[in-house]
Amino acid sequence: MKQLPNLTEVLRTTFQTLIDQFIQFVPRLLGALVILIIGIAVARLTAFVVRRVLARVGFDKIGERLNEISIIKQLKTEIKLSEIVAKILYYFILLVFITAATETLGVAAITDMVSSLVNFIPKLIAAAIMLQVGVLLADAIRGAVISVCESFKIASGRLLGTIVFVFFLLITLISALGQAGINTELLESSFNLMIGGVIFAFAFGYGIASRDLMANILSAFYTKNKYQEGQTIEIDGVKGQITRIDTTSITLQTDQTTTVFPLQLLQTKKVEIY
Repeated sequence: MKQLPNLTEVLRTTFQTLIDQFIQFVPRLLGALVILIIGIAVARLTAFVVRRVLARVGFDKIGERLNEISIIKQLKTEIKLSEIVAKILYYFILLVFITAATETLGVAAITDMVSSLVNFIPKLIAAAIMLQVGVLLADAIRGAVISVCESFKIASGRLLGTIVFVFFLLITLISALGQAGINTELLESSFNLMIGGVIFAFAFGYGIASRDLMANILSAFYTKNKYQEGQTIEIDGVKGQITRIDTTSITLQTDQTTTVFPLQLLQTKKVEIY
């Protein structure tokens, strides 16, 4: 018959091991807490100094430009870049000290997790800068499209500008996600298919709907040097003096009426100049 183990000896050995491990762990825990407290202090001080410096050098003016964009106004939020940069720097420094604290504790799993977060922050900053530049560029292109459409008297200029803005914003967002290390292959494929279908449908529908308008605009390029205000001409049996020529029409003043003709008639009808 086997002899039963000495329970007293087993319990004594177990408790002795726990006490020894606890005694070894307490200094590491205290050291980690000290490192963490120092890290919080350094992070707060650095963030405060950076925020004040950036605010004084006018760094927030870029954020004010972003706040003027219509889509940002609809979010009812205010972008203050000095605070954003200071906050990112705060968490970056804090994570660096947390990494040192976890190394002091000797917990490899927590150390690896925090280290991955520290390595992710520079990618996140680069993605944020890319997104900011992309939003500004998309808004500038939107304004240019609206200005061109207004100069050609195209009524749907704001709609076109909004479509162009959203298009470039989505491209910038996908690029920023890729910069941050997120796999965007499926998103890019879906976006390309969607944009291709939308552009084809819009171009086909808008081309049919505005063919007469485009014909008048093209006629303006061919006829603007042939006709001038003050000339007397006859178009389609109507004789009068030219009082106005714009990008889509020509206005004739007769003895009794004022007649407006689309410019494409100058290419398709007989015109007599007196």
